[in-house]
Amino acid sequence: MPEDQNYVETPLMKQYYSVKSKHPDAILLFRVGDFYETFGTDAIRASEILGITLTRRANGSASFVELAGFPYHALDTYLPRLVRAGQRVAICEQLEDPKLTKKIVKRGITELVTPGVSMNENVLNHKENNFLAAVHIEKKIAGVAFLDISTGEFLVSEGTLDYIDQLLNNFQPKEVLFEKRKGALFNDAFGTKFYNYKLDDWIFTPEAANDRLLKQFETSSLKGFGVQNLAFGIIAAGAILYYLDITQHSQLGHITNLSRIEEDRYVWLDKFTIKNL
Repeated sequence: MPEDQNYVETPLMKQYYSVKSKHPDAILLFRVGDFYETFGTDAIRASEILGITLTRRANGSASFVELAGFPYHALDTYLPRLVRAGQRVAICEQLEDPKLTKKIVKRGITELVTPGVSMNENVLNHKENNFLAAVHIEKKIAGVAFLDISTGEFLVSEGTLDYIDQLLNNFQPKEVLFEKRKGALFNDAFGTKFYNYKLDDWIFTPEAANDRLLKQFETSSLKGFGVQNLAFGIIAAGAILYYLDITQHSQLGHITNLSRIEEDRYVWLDKFTIKNL
């Protein structure tokens, strides 16, 4: 039961909580007619970030729930502000015409937008790459992958933790993925400066990664990409594609290549140099 749900629900709120339960950590923009509405703690956060009015809505049995919303045509204005504030945002649309049904309108999440994953032109910063990264750590070695979903640029590498730290500092990903059970290990190695998201451990396995990458590239092996000896990097790359599945980004036909990061292509700045810039 969501933390807000401590009262008898109206049919609309029952539907809302059913959808919300699929991505409880995201702000849910729930389409109601010509508005996107947020409820409960989401409404409180949205009103603080966006500066929109916070009100209360009757929710049956003499109880109320916080409410904050904006017109649907203002999505391109407000969505970027939520994402740039470090929020994950689930967009829930009406999936049928309200005029054609006498029951409550069918609704569903059509996209989950995060700091590292968006195809929305207004969220993207066109002056720089918008990289999503994944890191797979095994003791003192780690693999890393970077994807800019807007361009399809997909890069992979592996090496010492110091080397991976250099890569993260140079690529400045908007979001970094890693295994749930390795949060402390990640923070010890790379700090807490990156927006991050933890994925289930099974995603970070050779089998899962290989299957997902071969499916994406429609090949029988990864040998043609010249990355087959980067076992940990391949695991990280697979995790990125699984994350795109989770966030319901299915238009991935433009991601056709996986390239090894060439060290001499990048200017290396260590963390101390960056800190003092």
